[in-house]
Amino acid sequence: MNVSRLLSIVVFVLCFACSKPLPVLDGIDREEWAVDRNACGDTRASMREAIEREKEKLLGLDQIEVVKLLGKPDQHELSSRNEKFFYYFLDPAPTCEKGNSSPEKLIIRFNAVGLAKEVLVE
Repeated sequence: MNVSRLLSIVVFVLCFACSKPLPVLDGIDREEWAVDRNACGDTRASMREAIEREKEKLLGLDQIEVVKLLGKPDQHELSSRNEKFFYYFLDPAPTCEKGNSSPEKLIIRFNAVGLAKEVLVE
């Protein structure tokens, strides 16, 4: 076996051996959550209590892990201090047919290195 192939295998194993499993969010159906973009289908509203109870499990996850867990955010924002915010609507967004002008949403704030620093429901 040549050296470059052996090195590639070692790097691959190290990358995946060190990764931690995604947390399980009890009471959240990940597929239904991800499909209900902008909460227009009003499915996420039924998971509101569960997300309140389980939101601390999101702390310390990186952006890719959050997307794997909850799907693509409905909105995102980059602040001036290289912090990033992900927004997931819990009530129908203003862009929905039955949209709310001030919908409740799950807000995840990531620090400059991309780890979830704060998780709020507002």
